[in-house]
Amino acid sequence: MRRLLEFLGFLALVQGTGGLAYELTGRLRWGITLWWGVLDGYRIYASIALIVLALALFAAAGSHGPD
Repeated sequence: MRRLLEFLGFLALVQGTGGLAYELTGRLRWGITLWWGVLDGYRIYASIALIVLALALFAAAGSHGPD
């Protein structure tokens, strides 16, 4: 379970930072937030939410103790 939480946290962190980098610089056009049309105008908030989710997943994985 711990490895699954760490993997999901890593994916959320990569997608969140990728979306945030695109919104701030206009480069690195990748990330899941770019593909969801419903997020138009809210992509920066969605990217920040993904980063916060990643931190929460890492905290949950750390609370499970050693594997």
